[in-house]
Amino acid sequence: MRTPPNECVAPDIVERHAPGSDSGSAKSCAERRCVLCGESFPREDLIRLAISPTGEVLPDPQGKAPGRGAWIAPDRHRLETAMSDGHLKRALLRAFKGGPEAAKLSYSDNLPQQIADALNRTLLDRLGLELRGGNIVMGSAKLAEHARSGRIALLLHASDSSEDGRKKLDQAWRVGTDQEGTGVRGTVLPLDREALSVALGRENVVHLGVSGQTGRSQTSKTASGRVAQAVTRLSRFLGNDPPT
Repeated sequence: MRTPPNECVAPDIVERHAPGSDSGSAKSCAERRCVLCGESFPREDLIRLAISPTGEVLPDPQGKAPGRGAWIAPDRHRLETAMSDGHLKRALLRAFKGGPEAAKLSYSDNLPQQIADALNRTLLDRLGLELRGGNIVMGSAKLAEHARSGRIALLLHASDSSEDGRKKLDQAWRVGTDQEGTGVRGTVLPLDREALSVALGRENVVHLGVSGQTGRSQTSKTASGRVAQAVTRLSRFLGNDPPT
């Protein structure tokens, strides 16, 4: 992929400056504009599409591929609609206009699934990184103990976990976060225990928690914030409720 001029000058980018900051600060690239809906969102909430030297458009959920990118909101239904009515092709031609790859622009009919798979891998990779950083708690008994004592910032359940198992841990988590009586629950992931077990190198991973100080914003650069961002993008793309 080619290396274009600084992406911050592209028309699909909205600059935001913190009070008192100068216009050349790193904060000027905080938001991107979705090429499908035209609205601007924080960069980390969107999905980046990159174009290869052969003109193929591919998902770049990490936002690290070289070259100019096109950004879309994590909405599979909107993407599929845009593919069927030609809106996606027109939007991508505008986004990549001027590059030699644009003349050969193409994407797979399976692009939505490619994105879902890429977001899945991103989440699983993130969980693996946080495990190596000592931020993941597993095992029902240990997890319940940590949750009840307020040491779990984000509680996650495999998609094939039992309702009874979820209820017990959810209750312990509510106690630890001073939310008894609210009905707040952990997040059921769009991943089953087999996928979680492989990613984390453990047997039968059904429930897990991300340690950290409870009550903090999940968008902060904490372990729970990093995992929550990955979960939220995947959940929103699939049309599920993101973590609360």
